[in-house]
Amino acid sequence: MTAPRPALTLYAHPFSSYCQKVLVALYENGTDFVYRRVDDAGAMDELATRWPMKRFPILVDGDATVLEASTIIEHLDLHHPGPAPMLPADPAQALEVRMLDRFFDNYVSTPQQKCVADALRPAEHRDPYGVAEARRMLETSYAWLDTHMEGREWAAADRFSLADCAAAPFLFYADWTHPIDPRFARVHAYRARLLARPSFARAVDEARPFRPLFPLGAPDRD
Repeated sequence: MTAPRPALTLYAHPFSSYCQKVLVALYENGTDFVYRRVDDAGAMDELATRWPMKRFPILVDGDATVLEASTIIEHLDLHHPGPAPMLPADPAQALEVRMLDRFFDNYVSTPQQKCVADALRPAEHRDPYGVAEARRMLETSYAWLDTHMEGREWAAADRFSLADCAAAPFLFYADWTHPIDPRFARVHAYRARLLARPSFARAVDEARPFRPLFPLGAPDRD
């Protein structure tokens, strides 16, 4: 008789965009896991023994500690496949998905987090030039994405994927941080589709109690 596999354990926080990225993939596939919220007693200490950077999410799968949201989602696809693969089997389509995943990480999330991190600093240590650059990058990213989304429902490979797991929380918080101009109608429509997706809607609802923590002021919407 085969011994049961140890439960997957995710160390995460519901208000974190990168944690939401992984949660969307888990919820899309109905994957069972133990949720160790890093604000629960002892959870951060447990995380730190596995990853001294103390960044989350991390996934523990038996003896394996898996770091970084994109890698966690690929690990789940490979070792715990569900009915909704987050990467297409076709290598060319999978490459497109990975490319869009990197776009959302590097050109939406990174500048968005620059603005938020700056707001958390003492006033004398803030970086207005760096924040202005980050906002310019977000504007450029919105414009590029608006063109990219012409004729598309999802970001890549004609299906919901890893790229959309990234897009959902990153566009969600980016629009709070640097509102998406109305002229980017396709981006607004895509963001609305992501918010309507049950997996992301669940992640958003789980994070609602933490909205007062948003340093730029969470808008009264979404």
